[in-house]
Amino acid sequence: MNAWLLASRPKTLSAAVVPVLIGTSLAWPHIDWLMFACALLGALFIQIGTNFVNDALDFKKGADTGERLGPIRVTQAGLLNADAVMRAAYVCFALAAVCGVPLIMRGGWPIVIIGVTSIVAAYAYTGGPYPLAYNGLGELFVMIFFGFVAVGGSYYVQTRTIDAAVIVAGFAAGSLACVLLVINNLRDVASDEASNKKTMAVRLGDDFARLEVGFFSLAPFIAVMVIAQLRHRDWLLLPMAGALLALELIRKVGKSSGRELNRCLALAGAMQWLFGILFVCGSAVTN
Repeated sequence: MNAWLLASRPKTLSAAVVPVLIGTSLAWPHIDWLMFACALLGALFIQIGTNFVNDALDFKKGADTGERLGPIRVTQAGLLNADAVMRAAYVCFALAAVCGVPLIMRGGWPIVIIGVTSIVAAYAYTGGPYPLAYNGLGELFVMIFFGFVAVGGSYYVQTRTIDAAVIVAGFAAGSLACVLLVINNLRDVASDEASNKKTMAVRLGDDFARLEVGFFSLAPFIAVMVIAQLRHRDWLLLPMAGALLALELIRKVGKSSGRELNRCLALAGAMQWLFGILFVCGSAVTN
């Protein structure tokens, strides 16, 4: 059981939870809690399934070796068989589809499209003939599916509408998730280059990756100011309290490399949770 918990990478699950919290809270107080639960569980199953696929296929493609600098990967460590991990990923995607049934009944065909494309993209991130992560498209994938789709879909099943504030909130959530991705890619530049995994950090270098971290760390706080203006709700500025954490993260990433960046990942995860929780609090207070 411990190996499966490791494979699910619980520290990464904020990337699935926070966008659903943001999208749902924008519909406050008119929230259908069953829809929220289904959206949250569906997002978690897709995220865990994606993690399983990454674990198995990165090992098969040679991206994960004994010199790995990041947290343990169960397939590379020999704790689980790659085929078993892939089967578990398919189970997770099936469970996500089950969670999507009530959402489809409420939201109709847009939710079908969101669900199908999310599951296909989750596999295509490291699998298929043109794996996104291996061709420098990781940031685009994360921005779309952990940002616009997750926030927009969570809001849509509550209200069956979309507005400009939701789109900007999707950009904020996607930026927070991109910070985690880019720090990972920056840490793994050497091993990714050796395995022909052409992330943006590999293609454009360490300095570009650090600029990405800076941009994506600050973008959510600029976005939240726009959201507060669009919704005419000053309490939505509450997440600005996390801006100092973003500045500290940028500073640490600027002087860290290799395994040192794992501490930066922990800080980025904390920033993501803080932003999401404060966003929910701000949304609730304004009504």
